[in-house]
Amino acid sequence: MAQGAVQNVSSTTIKTKSWTKRDTEWMLTLFGTAIGAGVLFLPINAGLGGIWPLILMTVLIGPMTFLAHRGLARFCLSSKNPNANITETVTEHFGPKAGSLLTIGYFAAIYPILMIYGIGITNTISSLMVNQLGMAEPNRALLSFVLVAGLVAVMVCGQKVVLKVTNVLVYPLIVVLFGTSLYLIPQWNMAQFDVAISASDFFKTVFLTIPVLVFAFNHSPAISSFATAYRKEEGNNAEAETNKTLKRTAMMLVGFTMLFVYSCVLTLSPAELLAAKAANLPIMSIFAERTDNAIFGWLAQIVAIVAISSSFFGHYMGTREGLKGIIVNKAKREGRPVNMKMVDYGIIAFITLTVWAVAYADVSVMGMIESFVAPIIAGILFIMPVYAVKKVPAMRKYESTANIFTVVMGTIAITGFIASQLL
Repeated sequence: MAQGAVQNVSSTTIKTKSWTKRDTEWMLTLFGTAIGAGVLFLPINAGLGGIWPLILMTVLIGPMTFLAHRGLARFCLSSKNPNANITETVTEHFGPKAGSLLTIGYFAAIYPILMIYGIGITNTISSLMVNQLGMAEPNRALLSFVLVAGLVAVMVCGQKVVLKVTNVLVYPLIVVLFGTSLYLIPQWNMAQFDVAISASDFFKTVFLTIPVLVFAFNHSPAISSFATAYRKEEGNNAEAETNKTLKRTAMMLVGFTMLFVYSCVLTLSPAELLAAKAANLPIMSIFAERTDNAIFGWLAQIVAIVAISSSFFGHYMGTREGLKGIIVNKAKREGRPVNMKMVDYGIIAFITLTVWAVAYADVSVMGMIESFVAPIIAGILFIMPVYAVKKVPAMRKYESTANIFTVVMGTIAITGFIASQLL
C-alpha cells in the first residue's frame, strides 16, 4: 500500500500490535503521573458521601479517564509536524494568539503542581528522617536542593532513563496499595451500606466528588510526551497504539486505586472518616493510630515518597513543554532566532531553582493555587480536544457520541470543583 493511502486509512482499520515492553513502561509512567501523594487522602475524600455515590462514581470514572486522555492524545497526534508537542499543535490549529493563550494556561496549570511536589517530597523525607529513623531535623535548604536537583537530574538523563526510573518507583507503589487493600479485607464491615441518603444528597455527593477522582486519575501532563514518543516509533499507527496503552492505564488506575479506596472505606465507619477529614491525616496514619501498628506509618511515608517522585516526572514533562512553548512563541513573534540548546539549559535551571526556593520556603498557599489551576487542567483535558474535533479538519474523523459524554462529565468536573471550593 502506498504511503499516501496509509495516511487516509481510518485508525479503526489499523490493527494494534502485541503488547511490548515499551507499552508497559509508558503505562506505568502514566499511572505514576496520575497517582500522587493525594492517594493517601483519596479514600477519605471520596468515601465521605457513603458507599452508594462511590459505586456510581466508580462506574463513571473509568470511561471518563480513558476518553478524556484519548482525546488529548489524539489532539497531540493531529499535527502535520510529527515532532510537534501539545503547545506547537495548539498554535498550528488555533493560530498564534490562541496558541499563546493556551500554552500559558497549560504552563500555569502544571507548574504550580510541580512546585507542590517539591514541597511535598522535602516534607515527607524530613518527616521520615525525624519520626521513623530518629534522626535530627535536617538542614531544609540542603535537603530540598538535593531532592529537587536529584529529581531534575533524572529528567535530564533522557526519556529512556525516566521511563526506567519511573517503572522502578511505581512497582512498590502498586505493591503497597494492593497489599494494604488485601490486608484490610478481614476488617471490612457493612456500616457504609446502612447509611441512609436522600436523592438530593446522593447527586450532590456525586457532583462534588467526581472532581476529586478526575484529578486523582489525571495524567495529562505526560500525554504530549507520550503521544510524541509513539508517533516517532509508530508513524500512522500511533493513534491505535496509544489507545491501547491508555485503555490499560485507565483499567489499572481504576482497578488498583479504587480497590484501595473501597478497602479503606469499608474498614472505617462513617464517623471515623469524618474524624479523619477533620484531623487532615492521610489514611495510613489513621490505620496506624487505630491499630497501634507502626508499619502503617512506614507505608504512608513510602507511598508518599514514591508517588510524589513518579508524579514529579510526569509534571516536569508538561512544565518543560509549556515553558518552552512560551519562550519559542515569544521569539517567533519578535522575529528572533531561537537557540534550543540554550532554551533547554535555561528551563532546567529555572525549574530547579524555583522549585527548590518554594520547597525551602515551605509555602503554605500552594493548596489554594492548586485549587485555582485544577479547572484549567480539566478544560484542556476534557473540553479542548472535543472542540478541536468540531474545528480542526484532521480531528473530524473522531466525531462520536462519546464526545458528548466527555464534555458533559468534564463540565461536571469543572463546575463541581469550583463549587467544592465555594461551599
